[in-house]
Amino acid sequence: MTVPDLVELIEQYRAGLDAEMNLLRQLAQVSARQNAVTGTDDVATFNEAADERDRLMQSLVTIEAGLRYIRQQLTEHRAQASRVPGFDEVVAMHKDAALLVGNILSTDEKSIAALADAELARRSAVAGIERGETTLAAYRRVLTPPVASATLVNRRG
Repeated sequence: MTVPDLVELIEQYRAGLDAEMNLLRQLAQVSARQNAVTGTDDVATFNEAADERDRLMQSLVTIEAGLRYIRQQLTEHRAQASRVPGFDEVVAMHKDAALLVGNILSTDEKSIAALADAELARRSAVAGIERGETTLAAYRRVLTPPVASATLVNRRG
């Protein structure tokens, strides 16, 4: 591969990484917003963030698909590409993107844990209501015993 070819690949990769980093920063904000509402009952805000997240992820996947070939070429010609100006910059950008993804995943793990805790609390509350309902039903049976049938009339009859 020629040096001009590598320069062009590095420039394309830089542009793609810039776009991905922009999307990842937006995704980090969405992830933080989702995490902030996990302790509330604001399902609408959470769902709006989820919709925005889906849109961002679709864009990220599209860009990543376009970068796959470029990354493969740079990896195959790494020794030669590492001597081309700008290569170290894209390597650093790639590492920054990986760190940002790690931060997003960490925030998402916190959100998932908070949602799981909320689900356990909801299930516990439902179980408490069901126990109370069973107890009240039994108490009602004690307070209002069934009407006895006319067994005395049937015996003398």
